[in-house]
Amino acid sequence: MEYENKTIRINEVNIEPGNSAQISLNWYQLPTKAVIEIPIYVFRSKNPGPTLLIQAGMHGDETNGIEIVRRLITKEEVRNPLCGSVVAIPVINTFAFLYGTRDLPDGKDLNRCFPGSKNGSLGSRIAYDLTNEIIPQIDLGLDFHTGGKQINNYPQLRCTFDDGRSLELAKQFAPTYIINAPFRDQSYRKEAAKNGKPILVFEGGESSRFHYQYINEGVNGCLRLMKYLKMVDVDVRENSYSLVIKSSWVRARSSGMFHCTKTNGVPITKGEVIGEITDPFGEQMEKITAPQNGFIIAINTHPVINQGDALMHIGVEKNSD
Repeated sequence: MEYENKTIRINEVNIEPGNSAQISLNWYQLPTKAVIEIPIYVFRSKNPGPTLLIQAGMHGDETNGIEIVRRLITKEEVRNPLCGSVVAIPVINTFAFLYGTRDLPDGKDLNRCFPGSKNGSLGSRIAYDLTNEIIPQIDLGLDFHTGGKQINNYPQLRCTFDDGRSLELAKQFAPTYIINAPFRDQSYRKEAAKNGKPILVFEGGESSRFHYQYINEGVNGCLRLMKYLKMVDVDVRENSYSLVIKSSWVRARSSGMFHCTKTNGVPITKGEVIGEITDPFGEQMEKITAPQNGFIIAINTHPVINQGDALMHIGVEKNSD
């Protein structure tokens, strides 16, 4: 693919090929009149190549993703790409990050606010700035996330298999699992796709917890992709992957205390025991069996559960009986 060595312009700041800059997406005011900014780092080669976005912190408590981007932008290879450019946003949702929460102060999920509005809610304004200032500048992106509250996601990359380019990029990232994930309405990934910019979503670990193995997986995956794009020349171990065409949650049939008897990420066989639910009074115990062959790609880590709660996310490579 041919790439132009054009000027990158964000918030009225021009960054020419061969230059680097730290700028702000925009500034947003708190009720106390304190100003919050979203820092953006741009690292450019003089040689033409793709412009890669690496971002995290769409949800303020997703610390694994934030740490992945932090580690990447401290690497000389990333700060001085051989070709193309890197646009890095370590913490998108600075408001939620300060509060240690997933969502914005008004309870909105920033990743359901796109394309946003210049005069809308706080989330809508941030989404508007990302849509209009970042998406036009990039060719592709990596969006780093973790599981929601109490959900530990095994390292996985989400894309749409119908998009051949996205799938090829995901294979070069080479996480343990690549999941066929449809677009969600008003998400950043869907908005970027409308503009022909593939965004791959990495999930690893759980909110407000560091999981260093998963952090390393995210860093190594990004470096593998950058090496494929000829942006860096680094030694990074290869990794095998499985393509997950569909996934579903195993849910609790009764309330009680959940004991998982399997390790996250392992293959399972239909009918085998993968956990149990007990009551706190020693009167009942219910075994949980695998509904189909597949892989455990996420586990609920909270021991106390209610009927209908999601317990395990099972991914399937192909249809199985």
